[in-house]
Amino acid sequence: MTIHFHIEYRTAFGEELSLCFMDKDEVKTLRMTTVDGVDWWCDLSLRTSTPNLIYYYKVTTDGTFERSEWLTVKHVIDFTCTAATEYHVYDRWNDMPEDSYLYSSAFTDCINHQVPQPLKSTSFARTLRLIVRAPQLRDGERLAVIGAQKALGEWCPDKAVPMTLHNYCEWAVDIDAEQLHGEPIELKFVVTNASGHVMMWECSSNRTIALPDMNKGAMVVYNLDQAFFEIWNRRLAGTLVPVFSLRTKKSAGVGDFGDLKMMIDLMAKTGQRVLQLLPINDTTITHTWTDSYPYSCISIFAIHPQYADLRALPELKDKDARNEAEAERRRLNALPQIDYEKANAFKLDYLGKVYQQEGKKMMKSAQFKAFFQETQSWLVPYAQYSWLRNENGTADFSQWKDHNVWNEADRALLSDPRTKEYQTVAFFYFVQYVLSAQMKDAHEYARQKGVILKGDIPIGVNRYSCDVWVEPKYFNLNGQAGAPPDDFSVNGQNWGFPTYNWNEMLKDGCQWWVRRFQNMSQFFDAYRIDHVLGFFRIWEIPLDCVYGLTGQFAPSQAMSHEEIMQYGLNFQEERFTQPFITDWVLDRVFHGRADEVRSKYLERIDGERYRMKPEFDTQRKIEAHFAGATQQEDLWLRDGLYSLVSDVLFVRDRNRADMFHPRISAQFGFIYESLYDNDKQAFNRLYNDYYYRRNNQFWYREAMKKLPKLVQATRMLVCAEDLGMVPDCVSWVMKQLRILSLELQSMPKSPTTRFGHLSQNPYCSVCTISSHDMPTLRQWWDEDYERTQDYYNSMLYREGPAPHPLPGWLAEDIIARHLDSPSMLCVLSLQDWLAMSERLRLPDADAERINIPANPKHYWRYRMHLNIEDLMADAKFTDELSTLIRQSGR
Repeated sequence: MTIHFHIEYRTAFGEELSLCFMDKDEVKTLRMTTVDGVDWWCDLSLRTSTPNLIYYYKVTTDGTFERSEWLTVKHVIDFTCTAATEYHVYDRWNDMPEDSYLYSSAFTDCINHQVPQPLKSTSFARTLRLIVRAPQLRDGERLAVIGAQKALGEWCPDKAVPMTLHNYCEWAVDIDAEQLHGEPIELKFVVTNASGHVMMWECSSNRTIALPDMNKGAMVVYNLDQAFFEIWNRRLAGTLVPVFSLRTKKSAGVGDFGDLKMMIDLMAKTGQRVLQLLPINDTTITHTWTDSYPYSCISIFAIHPQYADLRALPELKDKDARNEAEAERRRLNALPQIDYEKANAFKLDYLGKVYQQEGKKMMKSAQFKAFFQETQSWLVPYAQYSWLRNENGTADFSQWKDHNVWNEADRALLSDPRTKEYQTVAFFYFVQYVLSAQMKDAHEYARQKGVILKGDIPIGVNRYSCDVWVEPKYFNLNGQAGAPPDDFSVNGQNWGFPTYNWNEMLKDGCQWWVRRFQNMSQFFDAYRIDHVLGFFRIWEIPLDCVYGLTGQFAPSQAMSHEEIMQYGLNFQEERFTQPFITDWVLDRVFHGRADEVRSKYLERIDGERYRMKPEFDTQRKIEAHFAGATQQEDLWLRDGLYSLVSDVLFVRDRNRADMFHPRISAQFGFIYESLYDNDKQAFNRLYNDYYYRRNNQFWYREAMKKLPKLVQATRMLVCAEDLGMVPDCVSWVMKQLRILSLELQSMPKSPTTRFGHLSQNPYCSVCTISSHDMPTLRQWWDEDYERTQDYYNSMLYREGPAPHPLPGWLAEDIIARHLDSPSMLCVLSLQDWLAMSERLRLPDADAERINIPANPKHYWRYRMHLNIEDLMADAKFTDELSTLIRQSGR
């Protein structure tokens, strides 16, 4: 079989076009030919009998890759014509379309339920195949073609020729070319319902096609421009809630995947189409409550055992053990908040009993063997890591007596059920098998209910995670990731995660990330990129810092001594890079304890300045000195010493000591206050240029090395958390890659406005009121009365004083306005939905908070105070909610 490819694509001088096709899971490349740099062609001979050919085009210059087509949905040729011996394919280049979101599994599999089907076999002597993309079609709608020729129905709607959805959002039909008489062929695409009735004609002039001369056995394939119909954009409503926060009458003190299915029922009942979760990865480092932080995962693949639905497991045969477990489940489930340690101990103990009772049988099943085959690349090292962590009593693998790094040679014994090594770690295989099966079941259940499950991809991993243990080359362990000061934390955030070695990751095309995204697509149809700014640059903090003020963006273009001077600043290297400590600073910070600080923690440099004593010259040393302190006065003193250490005007570049970065938020420090006015003005010019202009193009290029690979790795709908100190280049990349932005009215993207205008939200965005890192709507309302009053008058257009606390009717008004926004998704926290009902919401608004980012040791234990069953049965609330959503057009 020979395939003749033709494509019109205008290249620049020196550029070449190539055809890339899949051959037994291997990508092969065929150079194409041109005489004018516009019309390109090549011939491909296939000897193997494959059902189809999947391919795409790319551009190279001197053999170096320049660009390719959109890779999420590639071209497909189905070999279904039994008489065809040669194919003539007239193609079009497919860039990422503006409506790429419609190709996501969120829309195709959850909302529109458009499932590709194989083309019907034909045996025409000469065949015309039409291929066209029509992503707008919804559930139950089909595409058909109609035209002037008899074979195309002679413009009679009842005779429109039905097409087959042979690829995602792409329709095809084979027509007997011998019945197409006359030149040119004139046609149009139409939308039909399931019974074939034409509902809509495409919005365009008639299409015309001129067939070439065709020999017997020839098939001519035309890939045509996308069909467009007057169908309005879909807007959807949803809820954000962590799985651990879910509560049902049958859960065991922490939300699980069985509770998740019941929450999906609530979504469907109220007309919501999106359920957004926090990360579900395993975070077990110490087996204590400090592991409750869901963004500090120990594996980018493994699921946290706390989410196991014990109801879905075989019942314990021992009656006493069964009764004891039920009593403990009831006790845990009655708690107002999660007891992380006891709930997890109970779950692991129960899973251990089920493993002893049923493990051997379950792990001999075909389902387990298939799971092990698919996951063993990460599952085997994860299981050994988990066993070694427990055996050694620490996750810090540098302290283990052996196995300080994963040894690939161990894999064979750990994978063989006949070995003692396998038996040692088999429990961890069993638990992950159970969790994967239950989460996949919940995912499929959500699809059937028309609900999009939206996951969350943390930007970092724990320093002592399995991922670092297995592939340390991908991480920089001499720094820690965080975020610069923002509305969440005035001192910046220090997450403690290692930063990524992007140079190493880019060598293999970011396969670590690609595997991560592809694994996630088994469980979700949309995802949120946590701190998307980290793909442009990460805030890297020295290991000896507790807070994030003396961090620097990595990568970034640091400044030389000469550059700094050019801004008019009298740069004094020693003075500006060392902590600024003087008597007047000490008196301002410590008041009556200033003399104590001078004598105990400081030593004089000269007549004016001090420096920290060596035993207190870093924040980590100060932290260690005050370890165990509980008195407020001691904590106040500690924080004051922290601020002394970080009061510098410039931070040295970590890679080059002769290059510098202006310290973030330096204008709030005493060293800035000590400058002359002209030096302050010079520093401000330098500061604004550095943080908002200097690195824009550089960071754009950095992001475009990484994000296109990840966005195209799966068909999940891509959303991003783009809050904080956002450079202009972030919006450039997100628009180019069609990534949905996050829009909060209280945190507008424009620095010139106090509140965003909801009507100006872009369609490709997620609108919300609060996130898991923020105060809920009710908390926010009472945080700052002046701000609330401004919002009440200027945004809600209401006169008089704003009522406090937030009444339910006003919460409903605020929510209705958000639902009316143009954003594709309006996803509100469960707490904000409940704010509408003074009858149902928690009396104490502060008890609704999930996380406080300023506290790195926050206990993540928020749990619904209502059972999902009771919410489902509350007709008043569910009717109000569904009515509100329906009236907004979502």
